[in-house]
Amino acid sequence: MKQMLLSLATMLLLFSSSYGEIMAQNMQQNMNITIGGQTQSVVFEDNDATRALAERLMLGPVTVTLNSSGGFEIWGSLGFSLPTSNQQINAGPGDVVLYNGSNICIFYGTNSWSYTRLGKIDGLTGAELRSFLRAGESGISVTLSLPSDETGIHPLSPAPKSDENTYSPDGKKVGNPSKGIYIKDGKKVIL
Repeated sequence: MKQMLLSLATMLLLFSSSYGEIMAQNMQQNMNITIGGQTQSVVFEDNDATRALAERLMLGPVTVTLNSSGGFEIWGSLGFSLPTSNQQINAGPGDVVLYNGSNICIFYGTNSWSYTRLGKIDGLTGAELRSFLRAGESGISVTLSLPSDETGIHPLSPAPKSDENTYSPDGKKVGNPSKGIYIKDGKKVIL
């Protein structure tokens, strides 16, 4: 019994570290920002804040309310905190930054302050960026999401009522299972 529990713990540890490696390899490079039915892509920086944000967005889109401020940005609370690596930044049009760990700022002008850089919206002229961000308005509904074609996550369809096949923990069909942990008829089994 003790040997079986030790084997089970080892398998779970290996599965967990494989999962972590897969998640790191599939780290999102982009995030979508949608305002008023229009969507623009943000190229992520590679830092702890963007990894945490991408992980949060894997659970689903986040909608926040942002307001114009100072004639150079829209900003507001994310409703959750992210890790910070603040540096003095000269933020410019299209920059997306984290302020005080829980506020997102999207620039249509310039400002110099201590921020954690999240990414940048590219490909828009200054006028297009101001229009997209609704510069000067308040109560702007902004949805942050991961591009659906990059997540590798697709909606689940209901499983058949009974499946006589045996699967490995990573979902691969196994024809002749030997000793180990498997999934059969939607339940974990140990052979």
